[in-house]
Amino acid sequence: MPTIFVLVLVAFAIVLLFSVVKIVPQGREFTVERFGKYTKTLAPGIHILTPFVERIGRRMNMMEQVLDVPTQEVITKDNAMVKVDGIVFIQVMDAARAAYRVDDLQYAIAQLCMTNLRTVVGSMELDEVLSQRDAINTRLLHVIDAATEPWGVKANRIEIKDLTPPTDITNAMARQMKAERERRAVITEADGEKQAAIARAEGAKQAAILEAEGRKEAAFRDAEAREREAEAEARATAMVSEAIARGDVNAINYFVAQKYVEAFAQLANSPQQKTVIVPAEMGALVGSIAGIGELVGLAGRQQSGGSTPPPAPRQTPPTAPRPPRRPAGSVPVTE
Repeated sequence: MPTIFVLVLVAFAIVLLFSVVKIVPQGREFTVERFGKYTKTLAPGIHILTPFVERIGRRMNMMEQVLDVPTQEVITKDNAMVKVDGIVFIQVMDAARAAYRVDDLQYAIAQLCMTNLRTVVGSMELDEVLSQRDAINTRLLHVIDAATEPWGVKANRIEIKDLTPPTDITNAMARQMKAERERRAVITEADGEKQAAIARAEGAKQAAILEAEGRKEAAFRDAEAREREAEAEARATAMVSEAIARGDVNAINYFVAQKYVEAFAQLANSPQQKTVIVPAEMGALVGSIAGIGELVGLAGRQQSGGSTPPPAPRQTPPTAPRPPRRPAGSVPVTE
């Protein structure tokens, strides 16, 4: 009997020890109830309760938790049906309020997210819903955080996981995207053609400018050549005039022969002229050419050694009687 009593006493002491001494792990908080009434919250560590009076009420998770928002169908503002689901990140900030102000915390938060998600998405058009997920997340976070604040819960962020429009709307969006891509391609091609046309016009402009500059330079060179030619002719004329002033008969023959040769050349080069009529004897032309040669020699001597005295007049020997003059004939000229 004494042995059994001792064993019972030891067992009772062990049970009492485990019911009185409580160890709270990190990231958790326990509520303490005295006769069913909340009295305090136990932080992580070891704690001793009053036996038979106090007990652990709720074991609350104080770490950040992730709740899944079930998929639901929502009608948008423009009467389009979309399937929406998401996730919400929450953290218990006050264990007592989270334990005693709401019965099922996770279920309550999930239902709150579903109803507010339907409200927010239903107030927007389909294009806005698909393109403004950040705006939806921000509005939902503001509403959920304000609603869970009395429960001692902080909603850190809410994310939309998936938005699924109907099949026909998806096909229409694909066609719209294709048309938009084709429009951009046409615009890009038109811009390319425009730039090419501008480049070609600039090239033609530069070519025209260079061609005009070339013509200008050629005209300037032609004018300069004509000026040099006129100066040379003026100097030759001056020399001939001086020779005439000195009484040189060859200078007069020079002018006569020059005009005679020019007229004869023009008459021979006429496209309609097949036959040239020679109105004078060829011997006179030969004599004029000889006079031109002497005049040219005189000019060369003047340029090389300065001025030379005028040549003495030649004495023409007595000429024999000339034979009878034959009539002027025709000389055929071949092209």
